[in-house]
Amino acid sequence: MASDRGTVHLDARAALDALVALVESREPRCAAIHLVAIDGPSGAGKTTLAAEAAALLAAPTVHLDDLYPGWDGLRAATERVQQWVVEPLRAGRPARYRRWDWLRGADADWVELPAAPVVLLEGCGSGALPAGAALSALVWVEAEEQVRYARAINRDPGFAEFWSRWAAQEDELFSADRTRDRADLAIDTTDQPL
Repeated sequence: MASDRGTVHLDARAALDALVALVESREPRCAAIHLVAIDGPSGAGKTTLAAEAAALLAAPTVHLDDLYPGWDGLRAATERVQQWVVEPLRAGRPARYRRWDWLRGADADWVELPAAPVVLLEGCGSGALPAGAALSALVWVEAEEQVRYARAINRDPGFAEFWSRWAAQEDELFSADRTRDRADLAIDTTDQPL
């Protein structure tokens, strides 16, 4: 799934069209399911793109924000995705995942993943290995750091306290797994209002 393409600057509609075309051009790799990851650093615009893609593709979305077991849990969430979502789907079984309750700092309810031909994984680490090996497509979303920071803090002012700590985990994970290098499509959203 290596990409020889550079980052593209697309408006929101063109980015969505490129993502849908990519999915439609690929074979399912998770039994009969197209598993698609929308990955990249915090504040890049992954959630916005995923919401629009989910609506167009009628795809349920697993938001990794629901799986991180706290502010130091980026790598742990990738293991949860592998165990709770990827392995069952690859075996042709229904998938479910345990939602993290950020207020209590503990695991919460189980969420059943509806059956569908396309399932989206959205969030930092969604394209990480080993789950990344089961993807039909990996989309990388990025933006300049100051833009990402402003977006993230506007969305959640409490994130400011954890930004550097989380960014260090992102850097480590993305470097170790070469996530951006493995992306089929890389989109820069710096100039897009999100």
